[in-house]
This record gives sequence, structure tokens and C-alpha cells, in this order.
Amino acid sequence: AYVPVYLHACLYEWWEECGFFKPDLQSDKPPFVIVIPPPNVTGALHIGHALTNSIQDTITRWRRMSGYNAVWVPGTDHAGIATQTV
Repeated sequence: AYVPVYLHACLYEWWEECGFFKPDLQSDKPPFVIVIPPPNVTGALHIGHALTNSIQDTITRWRRMSGYNAVWVPGTDHAGIATQTV
């Protein structure tokens, strides 16, 4: 059976060593960046979060395979609606 914990435990360190999570700052390729918004302040995640992250991951990988210097980075809060009161 596929158990991602076992597979990723040995691969993740190698991915980091190879620099797969870092952009090449000296590259002459066109840049492409997507900023990952954090989850809601309430901590209530839903299928929309999974869908958004899946789409962003797919687009970033596609751009990298298309020759862009692509990076997908964590960002800052994009809205504070859940914390605002009137």
C-alpha cells in the first residue's frame, strides 16, 4: 500500500538538498510567483482551501516545466473578515 509518510520521509530531505523549493536568483528565465494565502484565522478549513492549493500547485509546476523560474511561496493574510466586528 502507498504510505506517503514513509516515502516522503526519505525524499523530502533530498528535495531540500537539491534546492527544489528555491528559485534560482541568477536565472535568465522569466519569473513566475504565486503567493499562498494562509488559512482563515478561524482555523476552519474546507474543500475550497484544498482546491485552491491544488490549482496553485498545478499552475506553478506547469510554469516551471514551461521554462519559467517558478516559485510557490507562503504569503500574508489576504483578508481579516473573520476578525472584524461592526
